[in-house]
Amino acid sequence: MAMSGGNAIRGTRVGAGPMGESERGETAPRVRVAYFCATGHETRPSFAADAEIPETWDCPRCGLPAGRDHTSPPAAPRNEPYKTHLAYVKERRSDADGAAILDEALSRLRASREL
Repeated sequence: MAMSGGNAIRGTRVGAGPMGESERGETAPRVRVAYFCATGHETRPSFAADAEIPETWDCPRCGLPAGRDHTSPPAAPRNEPYKTHLAYVKERRSDADGAAILDEALSRLRASREL
């Protein structure tokens, strides 16, 4: 006769009994709000009935901002392309400024070599 060894309450853990309102107390009244993103996804998070409902919510599927109006969801944020250090310098200085700075640096370098 084969007997299964081990614990008789396998698959349970301490305190894993049924938890309900008697142990946790009354749940707050909830309201579900629909949000729509630009790609057509719909998400319905729930909020406490007395909480302030945000105008936008991040879509959990694509990460775009979602709004409550399904006919005109918020536009996707515009991402600026990566700029190199040279691109930032060119925004601050004209070509003439760059040529003047280069001439000044070259003349200092030549002067230091003549010493």
